[in-house]
Amino acid sequence: MLSLVVFLPLVVAVVLALARGLPDAVARWTWLALSVVEIVLVAAMWLRGPEPAAGGLQFEERVRWLPTVGSSYHVGLDGLSWPLLALTVVVFAACSVHSLGEQRRPRQQAALFCFLQTTCLGLFAAQDLILFFVFFDLSIVGMYFVIAGWGHGDAARSALKFFLYTFLGSLALLVGFIGLYLAAEPHTFDIVELTRAAPLQGQGWAGNLVLGAILLGLAVKTPTFPFHTWLPPAHTDAPSVGSAVLAGVLLKMGTYGFVRIAMPVLPDAWRAWAWVVLAVGIVSVLHGALVALAQTDLKRMVAYTSVNHMGYVVLAVGAAGILADSTEQARQVAVVGAVTQMVSHGLITAALFLLAGVLHDRAGTYDMGSFGGLARPAPRYAALFAVAAFASLGLPGFSGFIAEFQVFTGSIATAPVAAIALLGILVTAALFLRAIQRLLTGEAGESSRGFRDVRTAEVWSVGPLLVLSLLIGVFPAPLLEVVEPAAAELVDLVGR
Repeated sequence: MLSLVVFLPLVVAVVLALARGLPDAVARWTWLALSVVEIVLVAAMWLRGPEPAAGGLQFEERVRWLPTVGSSYHVGLDGLSWPLLALTVVVFAACSVHSLGEQRRPRQQAALFCFLQTTCLGLFAAQDLILFFVFFDLSIVGMYFVIAGWGHGDAARSALKFFLYTFLGSLALLVGFIGLYLAAEPHTFDIVELTRAAPLQGQGWAGNLVLGAILLGLAVKTPTFPFHTWLPPAHTDAPSVGSAVLAGVLLKMGTYGFVRIAMPVLPDAWRAWAWVVLAVGIVSVLHGALVALAQTDLKRMVAYTSVNHMGYVVLAVGAAGILADSTEQARQVAVVGAVTQMVSHGLITAALFLLAGVLHDRAGTYDMGSFGGLARPAPRYAALFAVAAFASLGLPGFSGFIAEFQVFTGSIATAPVAAIALLGILVTAALFLRAIQRLLTGEAGESSRGFRDVRTAEVWSVGPLLVLSLLIGVFPAPLLEVVEPAAAELVDLVGR
């Protein structure tokens, strides 16, 4: 069942790529139909799947693949990967709805996004380092063509910068994976076996070097300060659906790598690096918020808030590696908050990027100064943007509040210095309130005159993302109950 969920989009991608005479409308609706099927499959798996034992996997599959190097096709799900797999199908479904009006090569776009969906699902299901790396690299290729093929502005340059920067990070990641393979006895790339064996435990500098390489590769993908410079131009010049997938799903590959690979496989090295990771998280939170506050371009502003929000995740996983008396429960809360923040950021920021795309579609610009007074000609757009903005700044009742509350509760209890990052919440609130004022209130700017309100497809792409954020904010138990057992196991592994 899990392999069907992972590879069904790839099958549809191949069919769409080869069906040259397929009408554009059929291609668009085929992508949407696939998205609905994927949501139904994942929902069915979520509802009927048995609860895994501590450290166990659901829907586990293993097939011989590269036996000479100890690598297999090994996939499975636990409380760390389940929420991100579900997030992936939801975000891609929202993009398929939003693209129903796409006029530029819709068949090729649908095929490319279906391929990209397989790379994302495969990475979150992978339980083998080589399999993880293959999907990691293929996602870079897919997003490169999305930006270059359907972007605007200086799309070719931004796509190239994105590819070279993130591909360089993936090479560092590969070096770290090879280091783990060589240290294991017997040699293996299997994540479950490596977690059980912890091959570099007590190896000092060797474990620190391997973790350093892995952290570099994942930090570029996340991205954290100072490895984030590829992100703003990539988002600014990408199509809105490309930005939604990049922020909503691809950025999670980096932070997911922390909790899936770096922390459980290299626990003592993680403890040695924990204060560095924590410091990077604090700087990313503050830097992302302050730079976002200075932006006049809405899309660049939202891009920098991603640095801020992903900084919360880095902060939490750093705190989870700082051992002190009576902090195990606090470290577990921080990890649960980190996973919840990944899901929350994916939903809310994907919605914000789709809404930013509406501005560019209507007026050809993201400059907030050229708008104003949009609440009058576009009340539905104003309502959606206001809800998304309040959700992103962490207003109680939305998923962002649940995530950030846990992140800071667990992190501050473990390392009180983490309280410095609370300033990021204040700055984020200021920048979103200012954006609401500049876009929705006051006198109508030049770009607001004749502005057409959101279409039905745009409402149905953004609305469900915000509804899910609201549901998690009001009733988080179904999500937290899935994450908490895996978080407890991870904290136990890091503390061993």
